[in-house]
Amino acid sequence: MGYVYFTDEQKERANSVDLADFLHRQGEKLLPSGRDKRLASDHSITIRGNRWYDHACEKGGCSIDFVKMYYGKSFPDAVTMLLGGEQGQAYRPEKIQEQELPKPFVLPEAHSNMCRVYGYLTRTRCIGRSVVSFFARKKMIYEDAKYHNTVFVGFDKDGVARHAHKRSTYTQGDGFKGNVESCDPRYSFHHIGQDDTIYVFEAPIDMLSFICIYQKDWKNHSYAALCGVSDQVILQSLFDYPNIKNIGLCLDNDDAGIQARERITKNLSERGYQNVFPLFPRLKDWNEDLQERNGQCLIQPQQPLKPQQETIPSVMQMA
Repeated sequence: MGYVYFTDEQKERANSVDLADFLHRQGEKLLPSGRDKRLASDHSITIRGNRWYDHACEKGGCSIDFVKMYYGKSFPDAVTMLLGGEQGQAYRPEKIQEQELPKPFVLPEAHSNMCRVYGYLTRTRCIGRSVVSFFARKKMIYEDAKYHNTVFVGFDKDGVARHAHKRSTYTQGDGFKGNVESCDPRYSFHHIGQDDTIYVFEAPIDMLSFICIYQKDWKNHSYAALCGVSDQVILQSLFDYPNIKNIGLCLDNDDAGIQARERITKNLSERGYQNVFPLFPRLKDWNEDLQERNGQCLIQPQQPLKPQQETIPSVMQMA
């Protein structure tokens, strides 16, 4: 092919294409993530208007760069694709908006009780009531007033709420989950103990499930839920609590979890942290393991959960 020329107007128009509209036309599935949208095929990428950001690679840009990166296109092919090809199909340009100021982080209003949250976590998810109550007393778990979501709160070292992750208590189909707008990923849902190891999970429910499976002396250990794909909560915990020397990556046992382990391990290694080891659930995630152990407590909610007293496998046991 010869040299393809695009006018400045064409390049500007291609670079202003609304990525959500464009991706829908490509058959991609998008998930809500605050004011942004997240690619279902790659949760590390968020988009808003004609802007995108890859949290795993810590880079982003506008529409042309996105198509080059995501679809592996050359610059001319990316512009052609964004402009609809030879047919000249016009994609909806991003609406011109005034500069938006970031909103302050605000916790959702709390409901007067936690009946739905307790029911969802203990009966549907098989989390032990004593574990839920521990975090509820510390105001780290509560029920929001508007939608009755479970809210998992993350505090900084000074006890200031800096992060909140919402999980729907709806039990039919895929329930809503997402972080509250303007929260700080460095302080997502976590518990800090006295020993030298932190165990890291993709979601708060997996973290609570792991605690229920390995309850022996659990309060002495440290735990953190990424509530997304960022590893910032790990780095902040290592900075705030120098006693933590070992990092157990307890992510999902699937392709996305394995890729995240590799990325986080590499990032930690580059920062000088070498004591990183994986712990894999037997099934897809730790909640599935817990439900299997308790005979699918959703089906048999009357049966009391038996406390587990197993010790967390050591690094040597996992080797």
